[in-house]
Amino acid sequence: MQTRLYIPPELKVPFEDFWKKIEPTLQADLKLSQRDCDIFWLRLERYFSDFYRAFSAIYGQHPDFDKEVETIALMLANYYLNRPEDLKILDLSREITPDWFQWETMVGGIFYVDKFAGNLKGVQEKLDYMGELGLNYVHLMPLLKPRPGQNDGGYAVMDYREVNPDYGTMGDLQQLASAMHERGISLCVDLVVNHTAKEHEWAQKARAGDPYYQDYFFFYDDRTTPDAYEKTLPEVFPDFKPGSFTFYPEIGEKGKWVWTTFYEYQWDLNLTNPAVFREMLENMLYLANKGVDILRLDAVPFMWKRLGTNCQNQPEVYQILQAYRAAARIVAPGVIFKAEAIVAPLDLIHYLGTGQHTGKECEIAYNNSLMVQLWSALASTRVDLMNVTMEQIPATPILTTWVTYVRCHDDIGWAITDENSAAVGENAFAHRKFLNEFYSGLLPYSYATGEIFQYNPRTGDGRISGMAASLAGLEKAVLDNDPEAIRVAIERIVLLYSVIFSFGGIPLIYMGDEIGLFNDYTYLNDPQKALDNRWMHRPAMDWDRAAQRHDPTTIPGKIYQQIQVLIQARKGIRELHSGTPSEIIRTGNPHVLAYARKYPGSTFVGLANFSDQYQAISSREIEQLGLWPLVKNLRWGLDKATSWDLNKDGNQVILAPFDSMWLVKG
Repeated sequence: MQTRLYIPPELKVPFEDFWKKIEPTLQADLKLSQRDCDIFWLRLERYFSDFYRAFSAIYGQHPDFDKEVETIALMLANYYLNRPEDLKILDLSREITPDWFQWETMVGGIFYVDKFAGNLKGVQEKLDYMGELGLNYVHLMPLLKPRPGQNDGGYAVMDYREVNPDYGTMGDLQQLASAMHERGISLCVDLVVNHTAKEHEWAQKARAGDPYYQDYFFFYDDRTTPDAYEKTLPEVFPDFKPGSFTFYPEIGEKGKWVWTTFYEYQWDLNLTNPAVFREMLENMLYLANKGVDILRLDAVPFMWKRLGTNCQNQPEVYQILQAYRAAARIVAPGVIFKAEAIVAPLDLIHYLGTGQHTGKECEIAYNNSLMVQLWSALASTRVDLMNVTMEQIPATPILTTWVTYVRCHDDIGWAITDENSAAVGENAFAHRKFLNEFYSGLLPYSYATGEIFQYNPRTGDGRISGMAASLAGLEKAVLDNDPEAIRVAIERIVLLYSVIFSFGGIPLIYMGDEIGLFNDYTYLNDPQKALDNRWMHRPAMDWDRAAQRHDPTTIPGKIYQQIQVLIQARKGIRELHSGTPSEIIRTGNPHVLAYARKYPGSTFVGLANFSDQYQAISSREIEQLGLWPLVKNLRWGLDKATSWDLNKDGNQVILAPFDSMWLVKG
């Protein structure tokens, strides 16, 4: 076929060879229309260079390079041939609206299938609930078949092609995805790319001594190499599993050491082997053809190991992502990647593609820094540290955005640097210690009922577990039967969600937060969970409590209806399109977070008071952004917007305790 798009001269021969491997497969399929063939050809032209450059940079010197390129070429053709017609139409719609995931209408929810609705069919029965709340992005927590027993909450995957049998079948997942698409809801699923369960077929063959599959992992005869690596490797779970390697005496004649970054039952994959890359790419395409819209790539920073480093965020990780991203776009351009990379902001931005990788890696990534700073500001009632931290986060590249969230299934790690703390006159270690003591209820004035997770006596650091309602004081207020404390705790919860709905990105609700679910302490009765207090913030959905959501006199009703108002207001504010960057405004008031979003022709200003006192800011900053003299507060929805003349209010904006405002020009 004649090329219509530019192919660099040095890649013309590899491109032609690639096409020659694919063409017979496409032509042999009598069901494939000429239009489909043309579309595939154009996508191949568009993304081949991105794929080939990245793949050859990593694997070009590997003896199996040519064989793997040929295998991948045929794989792409076959998965395109077998992609369902409705998904091909969805691909086309997203190609002509490439910012579809950045729209201000995007609001997500996240939950464990069994905890939320029992199984996948139960989730389908709850689509009305999600629609009523206003969700159009749903992340089902790990649902692929895990190892039996302890499985890191589902992240120790035994089979990437099967669903956890407790949840249903792959057919159930495909049916759910189709039902979601009919309602305009996108489906996000976890894909663990760094490791598998030791019960996975690849690991079982490696254990049995198959050298081909042993090269899928990292095996060592003695401690020489592991000891060299561990000089610079941090421990992920120092309480549960010290070190990053596990000895298995039953492997071989004298036993083997295996790389296990997380738990001993999770074996790290060897992505220096192109066969591992190809296997994981096929898992991606398999899930894409089942209707998955967003692949959350779990533990992605750990994919490449380099001696003398912490084995995270290595340059090869970004090349691997570029090769995955380009290959997936050839088959399923409507599918996007989400990076699960809980790393420093200057490292995190690379997962969205920077420099020569701009637009070629993941489309979305978690804004962990915002989440950490929200809880830090709530405890300290000050936003100084938040201002400094958020100012340093680079703007997201074009057609990428953040995922913003208040809580999730994991603990809160206090990613607070010495430099940022020093900039506001604080000591980072002391502040992290304060946050752990505050949110675990150790301080006499604390309202929180969280618990410290993975305290490291060597470093003095730890993390925090707990549901949003419990950390924000609602659990304690209810136990104390204190109506005033209940009211204030609800205000804190709504304040946090007000910020994530408007700061920039796709906001995610950790399902249960919308009705104020508390910590669940029943995990202590399960021997497989009792030592991991993260299970306290993984409660089962309380549908009796959810049934109270329409009654504004109940606690669930008060929270749900305010969250719902925020969602509906967000969907009507064009300035909240995720392509519009946020800019911190220094107001001079240490208790008020202020940020602007400058959309072509208009500006949005968000204000959030993190203190329990009335706070005032000068209207001068708002005036300089063009919101003068009339401003309108859309925080309570477009139909209840309030306007006022800043000239008549003493040149001040007054915020009630834990109040927020969404301001546009009146």
